[in-house]
Amino acid sequence: MQDGSGAYRTTGSTCLHPLSELLGIPLDQVNFVACQLSALCAAFWFRLYLSPGETSPAVRHAFATIFGIYFVIFCFGWYSVHLFVLVLMCYGIMVTASISNIHRYSFFVAMGYLTICHISRIYIFHYGILTTDFSGPLMIVTQKITTLAFQVHDGLGRRAEDLSSEQHRLAVKAKPSFLEYVSYLLNFMSVIAGPCNNFKDYIAFIEGRHTHMKLLEVNWKEKGFHSLPEPSPTGAVMHKLCVTLVSLLLFLTLTKTFPVTSLVDDWFVHEANFLTRLCYLYIVMQASKPKYYFAWTLADAVNNAAGFGFSGVDKNGNFSWDLLSNLNIWKIETATSFKMYVENWNIQTATWLKRVCYERVPWYPTVLTFILSALWHGVYPGYYFTFLTGILVTLAARTVRKNYRHYFLSSKALKAVYDIVTWAVTQLAVSYTVAPFVMLAVEPTISLYKSGHIKDADTQLCALHGQTGLGGAILVFYDHSSDEHAPGRPKIVQQGADSQGLESMVH
Repeated sequence: MQDGSGAYRTTGSTCLHPLSELLGIPLDQVNFVACQLSALCAAFWFRLYLSPGETSPAVRHAFATIFGIYFVIFCFGWYSVHLFVLVLMCYGIMVTASISNIHRYSFFVAMGYLTICHISRIYIFHYGILTTDFSGPLMIVTQKITTLAFQVHDGLGRRAEDLSSEQHRLAVKAKPSFLEYVSYLLNFMSVIAGPCNNFKDYIAFIEGRHTHMKLLEVNWKEKGFHSLPEPSPTGAVMHKLCVTLVSLLLFLTLTKTFPVTSLVDDWFVHEANFLTRLCYLYIVMQASKPKYYFAWTLADAVNNAAGFGFSGVDKNGNFSWDLLSNLNIWKIETATSFKMYVENWNIQTATWLKRVCYERVPWYPTVLTFILSALWHGVYPGYYFTFLTGILVTLAARTVRKNYRHYFLSSKALKAVYDIVTWAVTQLAVSYTVAPFVMLAVEPTISLYKSGHIKDADTQLCALHGQTGLGGAILVFYDHSSDEHAPGRPKIVQQGADSQGLESMVH
């Protein structure tokens, strides 16, 4: 918990240090969990005692912002200044820039500031091992700043006939006030772990129009309702808290038992045979997932507890609270293709990339979306190993799928075999592709590759990948609005995975 000089390896609060030592969990992670659990309690209180019918929107904005600022300072200490500086700079752009340029200026300032912070953590703080990772909230705020700037530009600077149906629905017709702006960016429900959401949805939630607005988007009378109901989020919150608890238990057992550092152990690199290495790689990468499941599901539950995240009525007539969900665990674990996998991982980031880049750039949308995704995630070398591997695998997959998949669709038996094989290959393929992403640095990635993993497996995996039903895009190929590699920054460097708080693992 301390570096060589005896200083705590955090810039946030140290009041929970005794608990951190008792549990054997890094202080950053304890602070993160404490803030999110406090946010959950605050969310219930916010919904019950500051309900829209009894409290003005200004008061709800103010309390949401004050709580959010407190949690950021508690987790990150003086590093939270970066967040506040970025928010103030971009609000200055919002009120002073011309409508024709507001989205450009906001985008370049927000992404530029975020990139500078990413670079400083690698080249100034040596991968940030002894410093608090404050980039997570910056990444979320950057998404929101750019999302709002583009939606304001759509609402005030473009003709309605030039907008897509979704852009027209989300267009903002008036610049937000300062209170609305900071509340949207810094509210306690999403400032630590996200997810990104739309400004109009957030304002509708604050003003008490959120659930009714979503009900009116569907023909709710056909679902058996004769008047607008008042759906309760309690059931959804309880379900997500159960998932969160199971994920936490898995994190404390599996993740500790199979750390990412084991991929560069001498036994793995020099002694294990190919099949053993492949299976062990799968186990290690599976063990790295619970922390993301925990953080993202808890963040979703916090928003739902406050009454935010209602998405309408599903085909069975049940109320849905998945508007802000960042993943679908069942579909991830049963995915039989990369397309299915990435469409259900870090959903909100994929949506952001589609809305601010892929749908808007006039040329090379896939390439530019790749560049934006890479810059947003950071400048760790491991990210780029994953991106490049994913591109090669995708190209091979598309070719093989096109030429061979139809042979397996002639009978149910063949289709069943196909599904089983493609599930196994997809899960192994994801592990193979994403391993450098979670190891971050060049040295451990090269060590993994030099173990024979590429020499023995690359050709086989590329061929097998093609049979996984990879009709869509992998990684940053957002033809299907997917972003599969948002799994944060757990370090392969010894101490690193523990020194980075869960708040740094959820983006």
